[in-house]
Amino acid sequence: MNTKPRRNPSKKRIAVVVGTRPEAVKLAPVIRELVRSKTLEPLTINTCQHRQMVKQIFRDFEIRADIELNVMRPRQTLWGLTARVSQTLGDFFQKEPVNAVLVQGDTTSAFVGGLCAFYHKIPVGHVEAGLRSGDMYSPFPEELNRSMLGKLSRWHFAPTAHSRKLLLAEGVDGRRIHVCGNTVVDALHWMIRRLRAKGAIARRKTGGRRLVLITCHRRENLGEPMAAVSRAIARLAARHPDCDFVFPVHPNPAVREVVEPVLRPLANIRLAEPMDYDEFLAHLCRAHLVLSDSGGVQEEATSLGKPVLLLRRETERPEGIQAGVVKMAGTDEGRIFRLGHGLLTSDTAWAEMARGSKVFGDGKSARRIVKILEQSLQTEPARRR
Repeated sequence: MNTKPRRNPSKKRIAVVVGTRPEAVKLAPVIRELVRSKTLEPLTINTCQHRQMVKQIFRDFEIRADIELNVMRPRQTLWGLTARVSQTLGDFFQKEPVNAVLVQGDTTSAFVGGLCAFYHKIPVGHVEAGLRSGDMYSPFPEELNRSMLGKLSRWHFAPTAHSRKLLLAEGVDGRRIHVCGNTVVDALHWMIRRLRAKGAIARRKTGGRRLVLITCHRRENLGEPMAAVSRAIARLAARHPDCDFVFPVHPNPAVREVVEPVLRPLANIRLAEPMDYDEFLAHLCRAHLVLSDSGGVQEEATSLGKPVLLLRRETERPEGIQAGVVKMAGTDEGRIFRLGHGLLTSDTAWAEMARGSKVFGDGKSARRIVKILEQSLQTEPARRR
């Protein structure tokens, strides 16, 4: 573990805990805003839950981690990961004074980061607070993680009014809830401006072929659900040879062992390594249709007006469905095929879903979050033990 973080004694120190690729994407705008703050500075901690993928995102956003915990293990268990993050992060907070801890979303790194901060009586800010599916085991373990963070946090940075409503229903003090929008929209805007300036989107040639972009990796989809998804994709690719199907495959062996045997033989399916964020967004901008079980992709696609078939039984982001951009497909092979085939054959059905929406934010969420922290921490001393 790197234990030599930079320090500016004139600024309040905000520890930002990042473990996975989605956290890195959504916290990158916040970290960049903290760097610009006159009174705060970020202390960026990478738990290395997704070590290489987080490094890719940080490189894209010109960020470096101050601390790396190196907790990742091959085929790790949830309890083993939880124990390693808790031990290393708890030891770090014991030694290093910080004024606040920021976590994002619902990962193990986020929950344990908030818990370790609580153990050391450090106030917690939860970015993307208030998302709920209503099913404790789906998404698993994310639904429990974010519910527990709702009990630990001092600042609840809710992305939408719907999230605020759910937090209020759980008894959270309304004065602690701040509707800021989702920082994924900040990240999206920043990266697309960069891509357009470089001509990276315009240079990509499609040859008139439509692109279907796929992501699928969630823990509750491992096993037969993912096998059913793979069979549906194979049927769509065989039925639509005029389309290119691109699937950046998660490095988890439990994903690859299911996906690769079914999809690799088809000529119009490309199984890719996980993409850098700029490369993924360039593909998303070109996509005709998206199949995904990702929360962040739902938000990005809604902002860009890209139709999404959601490979899950429920969503904690109903705003995308209400905006008409996302449709619940689940993991039933027949339903996924029927919905996908319909959108690839009917221009009318596709156009009804291809509408952009600002329901998830306007690209200024990180600035709002940092301003709230600046105001709240004006008079508080650094916490030491």
